[in-house]
Amino acid sequence: MSTGTALAVDPHVVTCTLAPRFEAVRTARDFARTTLQRWGLTELFDDVALVASELVTNALRHAIGARPDPAVGARSEYDFPTQPTHEGRLPIRISLVHRAPQVVCAVSDPSSVGPVAREADFVAESGRGLHLVESFSRSWGWHPLGSGKVVWAMFEADQLGGSPLDGHPEIGGRAALDALGGPLELGGRHRRSA
Repeated sequence: MSTGTALAVDPHVVTCTLAPRFEAVRTARDFARTTLQRWGLTELFDDVALVASELVTNALRHAIGARPDPAVGARSEYDFPTQPTHEGRLPIRISLVHRAPQVVCAVSDPSSVGPVAREADFVAESGRGLHLVESFSRSWGWHPLGSGKVVWAMFEADQLGGSPLDGHPEIGGRAALDALGGPLELGGRHRRSA
């Protein structure tokens, strides 16, 4: 089973480092469930879990699934870090940020290649992930991180129960993205905004 290391300095910005195995998708969904329950936002779980699954699957498939040839000195698929290295290589991590009324789900990985939505092929078993991310989130995008990237998706939380951040106008919207270590620009590398 893939074990995740959860980090939380700010209770509304939490991160889980994922093991470089395909079981990490389940770990990401469990992390999302636990975090959203703690925040009282269980109504977002289905959408966030689906998007988290797609983003983590893409990170695994494209960042470690390429399986370089170890015979020529390249790193094998299990050599990806679980902590940042002195060379600057990044682990695969999922972060959830809650700045009322938004929740951002972000997945960082060591690949610097950005995601590209493909035209869905009716018989193909893959190629629909980013279309699902676009359909189930308010907006999404990606940003380079030196020796890696972060792919994020934003969700709107219902305001029915209120939030511990209510009454703080400086928190929310743009701040949810900036809490990831921003500044993150909404222009440029994003696909859609509602």
